[in-house]
Amino acid sequence: MAQAEIQSPYQYSSEHLAEILGSVKSIAMVGASGDKTKFSYGVLRVLHETGYDMIPINPNPALTEIRGIKVYNTLAEVDRPIDMVDVFRRSEELYAIAEQAIDVGAKVLWGQIGVYDDRAAKLAEDAGLTVVMDRCPKIELFRPFWKPRLDLKI
Repeated sequence: MAQAEIQSPYQYSSEHLAEILGSVKSIAMVGASGDKTKFSYGVLRVLHETGYDMIPINPNPALTEIRGIKVYNTLAEVDRPIDMVDVFRRSEELYAIAEQAIDVGAKVLWGQIGVYDDRAAKLAEDAGLTVVMDRCPKIELFRPFWKPRLDLKI
């Protein structure tokens, strides 16, 4: 018996996600970690190596850089335009982060896998931002080349 694939309630076409990822240049990652074992570190690494201008956001004052990239404590401290805010925080924090993304003029609010809040999405969309929730940009970048076969036995 094949394991059922878990479906997110948030559905986006591959073309829509590819269009977003093809249009943004700078990505502020809220919840970026310097710990190489954390998923956010791996996503930051791949997006940076793919050519995005990564802007790590972490409130820990002792964390000043990740992979040689300057870390900012808040979105408001960033000294250049932010196209997309990628959120690696709990869903409960997304609304406040949406407010901050609006304040800094971001174009996209992107909640990582497991990060979603319909109120935050409405707030951001009403302010003109494109919203993606419960998705990972690293996975979406490579999805056209990766076709999982979940029906195969291990």
